[in-house]
Amino acid sequence: MIISKSFKAPLKFSVKSSTAPVISNHPPMENHPKRQRTTRLAARNLKRKLSHNTDGAPIVTQLIDIDDEPIDLVVAIRRHVEVLNSSFSDPDFDHEAVKEAAADIADLAKIDENVEIIVENGAIPALVRYLESPLVVCGNVPKSCEHKLEKDCALALGLIAAIQPGYQQLIVDAGAIVPTVKLLKRRGECGECMFANAVIRRAADIITNIAHDNPRIKTNIRVEGGIAPLVELLNFPDVKVQRAAAGALRTVSFRNDENKSQIVELNALPTLVLMLQSQDSTVHGEAIGAIGNLVHSSPDIKKEVIRAGALQPVIGLLSSTCLETQREAALLIGQFAAPDSDCKVHIAQRGAITPLIKMLESSDEQVVEMSAFALGRLAQDAHNQAGIAHRGGIISLLNLLDVKTGSVQHNAAFALYGLADNEENVADFIKAGGIQKLQDDNFTVQPTRDCVVRTLKRLQNKIHGPVLNQLLYLMRTAEKTVQIRIALALAHLCDPKDGKLIFIDNNGVEFLLELLYFSSNKQQRYSSSALYELAKKATSFAPEDSAPCSPTQQVFLGEKFVNNPTMSDVTFLIDGKQFYAHKIGLVASSDIFRAMFDGLYKERNAQNVEIPNIRWEVFELMMKFIYSGRINIAKHLAKDLLVAADQYLLEGLKRQCEYTIAQEICLDNIPEMYELADTFNASALRRACTLFVLEHFTKLSSQLWFAKFVKQIIPEIRSYMTDILTRPVEASPPTVV
Repeated sequence: MIISKSFKAPLKFSVKSSTAPVISNHPPMENHPKRQRTTRLAARNLKRKLSHNTDGAPIVTQLIDIDDEPIDLVVAIRRHVEVLNSSFSDPDFDHEAVKEAAADIADLAKIDENVEIIVENGAIPALVRYLESPLVVCGNVPKSCEHKLEKDCALALGLIAAIQPGYQQLIVDAGAIVPTVKLLKRRGECGECMFANAVIRRAADIITNIAHDNPRIKTNIRVEGGIAPLVELLNFPDVKVQRAAAGALRTVSFRNDENKSQIVELNALPTLVLMLQSQDSTVHGEAIGAIGNLVHSSPDIKKEVIRAGALQPVIGLLSSTCLETQREAALLIGQFAAPDSDCKVHIAQRGAITPLIKMLESSDEQVVEMSAFALGRLAQDAHNQAGIAHRGGIISLLNLLDVKTGSVQHNAAFALYGLADNEENVADFIKAGGIQKLQDDNFTVQPTRDCVVRTLKRLQNKIHGPVLNQLLYLMRTAEKTVQIRIALALAHLCDPKDGKLIFIDNNGVEFLLELLYFSSNKQQRYSSSALYELAKKATSFAPEDSAPCSPTQQVFLGEKFVNNPTMSDVTFLIDGKQFYAHKIGLVASSDIFRAMFDGLYKERNAQNVEIPNIRWEVFELMMKFIYSGRINIAKHLAKDLLVAADQYLLEGLKRQCEYTIAQEICLDNIPEMYELADTFNASALRRACTLFVLEHFTKLSSQLWFAKFVKQIIPEIRSYMTDILTRPVEASPPTVV
């Protein structure tokens, strides 16, 4: 199971990753959010962070005043670099000029556009040379202990390293790691000096920025002994130094198992856990980021972190005013609640659920994503499932399905999948309109769709016994909105054997029809979809969707006697032509022919009977059906043959005509088809039209005539649904999820 953990971005930037988190296959459908490429919080944007507490020198842009004369930026930088380099060859060089040159380069480096010029003019090697002890004379006797020169050089190098990986490597190639590590070890030296702590802090910042996203440099830092002093600095009296050390550890531990192991072996965890309780958001923000990177893909370290007492402080940070801290805390909670963890209930008992649900409403999308991720992990426990739902988590998670960011959607969907496992939550899902939200299919990635499908199946398998009784009670007693949502949901989720109980005995059909008649287009679509699904469940194959069987009349003379004068006792005149027939077969096939030849009509004794309103080819097909019980109906003759079958009450033929005509129903002809069915009382065709309307409601709804048409066919929908729901239906087998 791969979870991309957070790492320490260069302090130059405040970065938010736009990359969608990788979705793993275990546990199913779960999305594992990446730790963000963050800085040390918004307050530590480099231009503010690295310039904080520095001299109030103005930041230089393109022109610099030297000796009261404006000069070109490139010329100025070259002069500064020359000054830095000259001090090594001229022992009598003005040391104040060296410090001023370093300070000016540091100020220039605070503007991104200047950094390339600084690098191109050779500043990096010159700056690295001064990452040493204060200037000395006469052996080891310090000439100055103010450390300002080293501080400014370290500041400039940190700013340069933050711009691009190539600059990181140039700084390392210039030999910066060894002197930087020495600066980290300067703890206690010249403690009374004004800039001593600032030097250590800027050295930690160099480590942070040169190691960012560079595995080789991270390893080099460990090899040169840089991790041990960083761990020691976590206990430094200056809070800013503590923060910088935690930030550097956060960076060097990201995706580097050897560095992680050494940090833990040096006993950094207890101090980092204590830092989680700091009131300074920048301190606990760095600490939780470092712990998060240590925990990533390291089950043993995760256990040690929990044993060190991190759980409660991390839960407390879910309520931090710092969004990045909230994000890191939520992700860490999700990792503590991994599938193989037994502390899910403990996390909930210690108060994590309420702030996590509150975070779902955050304006920061990454905070939302991480809180949904954590809730998804916690929702794998039955007790937590009920607790999350009770605190309003279902509604908040359902709302996240409308967010267009795929990772947010997926984490919300996975959390809902977990909550759906608890029977106590089914009614809350449905009352909140959750079934319609899940069926809207506004999802950006296929794994989320798969997750939603499984969630619906999980809910479907719970619609029986006490859950069904609870829903029926609510459908009788709750407010109208809830009643309608229940009817909509049960149409999709209920077992077919419960259709009559729900939709006839408890008036579920009426709620759906009311929605179809009065509500908005969107609600009408929900209703039509529910009615169509209900109809499909009630009949595995509706009568109008399958070819009818041959009629069961007792006499079939055989197709060879069609229009055969042999033993013919009646002749029909169609289009001026004679058609020979046999009364015995006609009387057996239809009450109309029986009345014609056995009753008091004039045709009883007539030898020739004129048929004025049927074409020859249609009459011939009708006779073939009467004589043989089966025919192939050409599509272009089906409507005329339907009229003839209706006229002579040939129900078997009429059903076959309806079946043939129903195959031609489309978006363009549905009104004409329905009118045809209504005119000739073709019930099967009428119901085929009804089903077609319900199935294709969304496409038809754009037609101007459709709104009126829907209201006209509602009585037919009611009749059809009542008919199919009162038939005996076999129970459907449960679906396994």
